[in-house]
Amino acid sequence: LAMDDVGVNPTKEKLSVFDDDATEKHASLSESLLEFSELPSIDKAWTFESKTEDSSRSMFVISQPNLLSNKRKQALLTSHILKHSDSVSFEWAPFPVQITGVSSVVPSPSGSRLLIIRNAEADSPTHIEIWNEAGIEKEFAIPLSIHGSIFTDGWFEGISWNSDETIIAYVAEEPDQAKPTITRFGYKKECSDDKDLGNWKCQGEWEEDWGETYSGKRQPSLFVIDICSGKVSAVEGITKDLSVGQVVWAPSVEGKQQHLVFVGWPSGARKLGIKYCYNRHCALYSVEIPSFATNETVAEKVELKNLTQSISSAMFPRFSPDGKSLIFLSAKCSVDSGAHSATESLHKIEWPSDGKLDNKSFKIIDLVDVVLHPVNDSFPGLYSSKFLVKPWLSDGHTMILSSTWGSTETIISVNTLSGQVSRITPPSSSSSWLLLALDGDNIISVSSSPVDFPSIKYGIISSERKWNWIDVASPTSKCSEKVLSVLSSLDYTVLKVPIKHAFDCLSEGAKLPFEAIYVSSKLKIGNSCAPLIVIIHGGPHSVAVTSFSKSSAFLASLGYNLLIVNYRGSLGFGEEALQSLPGNVGSQDVEDVLSAVDFAIGEGLVDPSKIALLGGSHGGFLTTHLIGQAPDKFAAAAARNPVCNMSLMLGTSDIPDWCFFEAYGRNGKEMFTEAPSADHISLLHSKSPIAHISKVKTPTLFLLGAQDLRVPVSNGLQYARALKERGVETKVIVFPKDVHGIDRPQSDFESFLNIGMWFNKHCK
Repeated sequence: LAMDDVGVNPTKEKLSVFDDDATEKHASLSESLLEFSELPSIDKAWTFESKTEDSSRSMFVISQPNLLSNKRKQALLTSHILKHSDSVSFEWAPFPVQITGVSSVVPSPSGSRLLIIRNAEADSPTHIEIWNEAGIEKEFAIPLSIHGSIFTDGWFEGISWNSDETIIAYVAEEPDQAKPTITRFGYKKECSDDKDLGNWKCQGEWEEDWGETYSGKRQPSLFVIDICSGKVSAVEGITKDLSVGQVVWAPSVEGKQQHLVFVGWPSGARKLGIKYCYNRHCALYSVEIPSFATNETVAEKVELKNLTQSISSAMFPRFSPDGKSLIFLSAKCSVDSGAHSATESLHKIEWPSDGKLDNKSFKIIDLVDVVLHPVNDSFPGLYSSKFLVKPWLSDGHTMILSSTWGSTETIISVNTLSGQVSRITPPSSSSSWLLLALDGDNIISVSSSPVDFPSIKYGIISSERKWNWIDVASPTSKCSEKVLSVLSSLDYTVLKVPIKHAFDCLSEGAKLPFEAIYVSSKLKIGNSCAPLIVIIHGGPHSVAVTSFSKSSAFLASLGYNLLIVNYRGSLGFGEEALQSLPGNVGSQDVEDVLSAVDFAIGEGLVDPSKIALLGGSHGGFLTTHLIGQAPDKFAAAAARNPVCNMSLMLGTSDIPDWCFFEAYGRNGKEMFTEAPSADHISLLHSKSPIAHISKVKTPTLFLLGAQDLRVPVSNGLQYARALKERGVETKVIVFPKDVHGIDRPQSDFESFLNIGMWFNKHCK
């Protein structure tokens, strides 16, 4: 939906009219973009034991965008893994098998069964299927009167088999509360499904949800299903104000009731947005469930036990293989400071061998603490967004996980006895590595870089405790000759950018150089430089790593060099550097991006007359700040759902507390209010890009999601209309059904097609 005039209603379609030359350029770019957008990606992987010691089996979930259906297609791809003394080979199935309408796939602990979840649309029931090697074994339709859709989002998601594979615990939307109806005979308190009476349901009292991507979702609640009988029960004892997720089974003790351990987020009267926000208080809880085998009912009230009362955040619980320790990740730095994401820590509690939790106070043992500032590229602290279901090596105390280390994603091991952290991916590699699965004491991972398509790597630990990495040929690593040609013509490096002003008041970590990833063509014509696109990540407490990006590779294929900036405040560089940004947004982060550009110019990597900007969310905040604060520096800009006016976000965003924290710093957490004062609004406005709008000259493209609850569409529209009012060349595209990420296949495609056209128009 293009809006080239300020008066156009963004909800009504406006047909774009192109001349023949523009149409030809669009067609050419579309063809090129298709080469990249349709590349497959690996989402998940599992391994299973085989009948022989020198072999195992693996299963991968792969996905591809389908532009015609505007959805992602998923498929299962299996292989047989043959292990030799110093090598390994994968025997792949001839073809992947598409799985349609599947929300989640979860193998049982033994690998003999497969759980398939199909969340239905509209008012249809959720389907749970149990498969074995011969085919479907059980199928259950769970009516909406029991619960709604099962959460499979990676945040509230918690789907866990018990040890004997008879019961599955999971998190689903609580059943919809019955609403009164109005009929031609008047008001009825009881809900009626009788359509013949001409009745309709009342709306009832409005309920808070968890914001972005959870709009309309009901409370996440805990359920268990007996797969023998199909009986589904809501787990008793959990208070109404607690949203649950990430459930696991506690070790079973013979003769004792089984316990579930899960993460609980108290909501109180107000639910602030939780997606990507680790600063929401949470704890680990335990609850006892009745035995299905005896149809036992619990006579006494079920007690809910808070296991982590002494710490403000606990998530991703994992029991050690011997059942003696419960390991968990903590985002206490986020919760305590107010940052939406920050450096994490790892902890454990000793689990009672007799399974008795009565009146027991658990001591939290620190394993990996927060790193304030790394020295000489040493371990910068934990930045891990998820754990494997089984993250353990056979020694029972070595945990394997992915974590950000500067501008790279690495795989590390953590000794849960000593807390020792080791980097196990090659120290010389500047590529990024993503952990997929463990195969006994071996590792299956994916490695990629801005110029290398993702490929599977198999890690084998030697008798000297050194990791050797083997390239695995796989169908997922194949791409077209055109894509291979483009990638082979590119190179990249990670630049260390010194900060401009190392004031004495700064912490040591905030004085350290930050990083920027520079991608360029190997082929240079004379002394000239290709046009540059400066790519700025959002957050601000996020990070851009040296992994393959379809969109970045596409832009590089058009003849652009890329400068991807990890300004101070990014993840992966220690807590002091991260915490230096809150209170200084719109100044320190702007200065860092300008420093990175000037550094690249000084190194002879950039033509100063051909620089474009691209950023989303807080990256859009910086993009629109930069075109105002440095109005003569940039030839073009593109902003995806940008924060342009923080004062406008108060009362409209699902995370208004973010505005206070980033504007005021640590004090902002306590200052946050739903009724801001004139002084609050004035300060937020002064820190926003709109405060510099009178100086903007740069042609700017806006890409906005109409359903965005994080940065509502009004934010970008206000800024774009103000630019248009001042005669600045402006184009706005609104995607009616997209949220903050603008990641629906057609929307993502149209976004980068227009970005390519916009930059070609103004930078070439």
